[in-house]
Amino acid sequence: MKHPDMYRDEEIVVLGLAKSGVQVAKVLHEHGAVVTVNDKKEREQCPEASELESLGISVICGGHPDGLVHEGVKLVVKNPGIPYNVPPVQKALELGIEVVTEVEVAYHLCEAPIIGITGSNGKTTTTTWVGKMLEAAGMNPIVAGNIGTPLTQAAQEASADNWMVVELSSFQLKGTEDFRPKVGCLLNVAETHLDYHGDMRDYVDSKAKLFANQGVSDTAVLNWDDPYCRGLVPGIKAGILPFSMSEELVQGVFVRPSFVPDTEDDLKRVIVYRDYTESETVIAEVASIGLPGRFNVENALAACAIAIAAGADPAGLAEPLASFRGVEHRLEYVAEKSGAAYYNNSKATNAKATSMALTSFRQPIVLIAGGLDRGSDYMELLPVLQGRVKALVALGQTKDKLAHVAKLAGLKTVVTVDNEDSAASVLQRAVQEAAALAEEGDVVLLSPACASWDMFTSYEVRGRIFKEAVHNL
Repeated sequence: MKHPDMYRDEEIVVLGLAKSGVQVAKVLHEHGAVVTVNDKKEREQCPEASELESLGISVICGGHPDGLVHEGVKLVVKNPGIPYNVPPVQKALELGIEVVTEVEVAYHLCEAPIIGITGSNGKTTTTTWVGKMLEAAGMNPIVAGNIGTPLTQAAQEASADNWMVVELSSFQLKGTEDFRPKVGCLLNVAETHLDYHGDMRDYVDSKAKLFANQGVSDTAVLNWDDPYCRGLVPGIKAGILPFSMSEELVQGVFVRPSFVPDTEDDLKRVIVYRDYTESETVIAEVASIGLPGRFNVENALAACAIAIAAGADPAGLAEPLASFRGVEHRLEYVAEKSGAAYYNNSKATNAKATSMALTSFRQPIVLIAGGLDRGSDYMELLPVLQGRVKALVALGQTKDKLAHVAKLAGLKTVVTVDNEDSAASVLQRAVQEAAALAEEGDVVLLSPACASWDMFTSYEVRGRIFKEAVHNL
């Protein structure tokens, strides 16, 4: 797309009235575009509509009318979650009208260098952690996008003295054309969101758009232990800074020696940065990291590599590595009840994320899982359920699939909670069932392995209801 100034007096359609849609509509209107915002929800479910109309922005609710997108429209900006097969998007593509997401608009507005972070798991934790590291280094970060301030708003407020640290989904990246982050990081790739993308090729290609416009003066931070990440190397023009849990790298950030979980030797392991001259800096001991779990060591390596690529001194990263305590809904400690510890990991919306959470504990686990059925069979959970999980409480559309895998794994206690009542009451009953099964020294873990949309509007709502139910025990 062009810079927003170039759309003065041109027609633009914004699809979706979420926070990002409202903000991007305001920004484009301020730059002189003729903006129409459309949302399929009914008017009473669109409280933002009146505010936009008061600014002179047209708002159409209650469906996608014929003629919304026509030859006179110069740009369509869609909410990332809206699929490409909806009629207005299909019409735009047929007419050759560019379809982008808010990320593309924000990029053209942003004076600050951008750090873009994507991956199937760990995005929010790593993005927040990088913000803390750059803050400690005095580099004036602004953390925006899926977490915090809408990206277009933050982009307008940023100056060249800031660093824009942005969590990016495959949905957002798929709708980019010119977007070029100074530092781009791909944390990992797992089979997820295939209901949106159709297949893994489209999913990986969407993630890879993070690097598509980078040049030799930019940096691509890649998980060297992930075959999908390594497979992108031939197509990347940027300088590559890898991170690894299992390999001492010629250049990059790694653990020395390779990480072996569940051993006392973990206390002796250190995070090392080796630069292109093969000069080394020992950043910190693995045992000093403020978050539990092997996957958080991986997130820490990625955050260190990103911060170093942005110019932070590797010798100054130990303190933010130790002091960071994570973010809500990501292996978040909730409370202890009758000697059992309760953790909220509602952000685990795929089986890989739940697998990583399960390997973070040595105590017996009562697992609460289940949610939207996207077609997975959840068999990859089988080996991590064995010997770690003492009981499963399953709910949501996938409860029977998860119960089946749990029984194959040899679990003797499997409880399914029916979905006849409200979503909140179903989750509250699941917490009560789990509490009845938990003994002193156990962990009760909400880690659904599924998206929330069969019952809840978001994983955040699911996590907060879980925490409330725990406190009410």
